[in-house]
Amino acid sequence: MDIRKVKKLMELLEESGMAEIEITEGDDSVRIVRQASAPAATSQMTMPAATAPLAPPPAPAATSDAESDGAASGQLLTAPMVGTFYRAPAPGSPPFVDIGKEVAVGDTVCIIEAMKMMNQIEADKAGRIKEILATDGEPVEFGQPLFVIE
Repeated sequence: MDIRKVKKLMELLEESGMAEIEITEGDDSVRIVRQASAPAATSQMTMPAATAPLAPPPAPAATSDAESDGAASGQLLTAPMVGTFYRAPAPGSPPFVDIGKEVAVGDTVCIIEAMKMMNQIEADKAGRIKEILATDGEPVEFGQPLFVIE
């Protein structure tokens, strides 16, 4: 395998934050593993968060009160993943939605950053934003209520 390809793989590994990569090309095989460093520790720290779906069952019991309050006038839009909640596409930009804004199915309502990837979260139902339940820049759990849409 060409050394330039190996160097490019090393760069991709560094940029992506992954711990290891293995590529097979014909009879050649290359496996690149990053040393345990801050990014690897971050990956290990996010692993317990990945098991957090076990934690939300108590949370839905807590959110069922919010659902019963909001059930008559709206539905909850919950976090599909663990990450950091952002209301706007960039610092200083206007937020995607505000209270009272009408949204259609598929409209972007926020971003959740997970493992340095910005994931646009879309409305799964049409309606008006009644309440914003998450705080900008704060971590959110899987299944945590983000918005009430009526």
